[in-house]
Amino acid sequence: MSAAPLTIAVRAARKAGDFLQRNARDLSRVNIQEKGINDFVSDIDREAERLIGEIILDAYPDHALLGEEGGSRGESAHRWIIDPLDGTTNYLHGLPWYSVSIGYEIDKRLTVGVVYVPEADELFTAVRGQGAQLNNRRIRVAPRGGLKGALLATGFPFRHFDELDDYLAMLGAVISETSGVRRAGSAALDLAYVAAGRFDGFWEIGLNPWDIAAGALLIQEAGGLVSDFHGGQGFMDSGNVVAANPKVFRALLTLLGNYRKAGRSA
Repeated sequence: MSAAPLTIAVRAARKAGDFLQRNARDLSRVNIQEKGINDFVSDIDREAERLIGEIILDAYPDHALLGEEGGSRGESAHRWIIDPLDGTTNYLHGLPWYSVSIGYEIDKRLTVGVVYVPEADELFTAVRGQGAQLNNRRIRVAPRGGLKGALLATGFPFRHFDELDDYLAMLGAVISETSGVRRAGSAALDLAYVAAGRFDGFWEIGLNPWDIAAGALLIQEAGGLVSDFHGGQGFMDSGNVVAANPKVFRALLTLLGNYRKAGRSA
């Protein structure tokens, strides 16, 4: 495929990232609203998404957009999946662990993924069939052979707590079999780190398509595997994700098998 969509995605991610970073210097002026329990949005999120959409639609006016703040706009086999600020709570507390995530799919097949981390100036990119890169250098998932010694990432439930006990059981099982678990607060960033080999694996329940799209393609193009809790490819719909290099992936999926009920309704 043409590299043009990647160029547009990178341009949009950097534009939004620069905007986020500038405004992070004076958060006292940010207008914050609560969309739901522990689910915040600000005028910064909305403006960052507007900037991304403007760049994309200027290049591809007939394409559809799916954004965290703007919802679904337009109908097309070509769809851009946008999270303008993944890690809003971190951002609003002055923490640097946030990212811009842009995925592009054709006929529901992920084709381009970009995750940009403004505070680190790290640009993760992937094009289907062409591998994954970090700042124009090829990246691969970690070579670890199993859960022993592995460092995993996850996200804790923060909106819906009806499955908290099951999730804590999963967390306990993983902690007991690995070197540790990290919770950075940005799923897109976690997935990008798996692609780069910084984390050996990742799992989470109840994510949205804009949290997953770009990071999933990054991992696949870096030699890793991504699935739902049943080993299937329904993670974009269910929001339940397991991701790692092939050996860690299989071990993690097996370990979480006793808790798959938690992933069915999330």
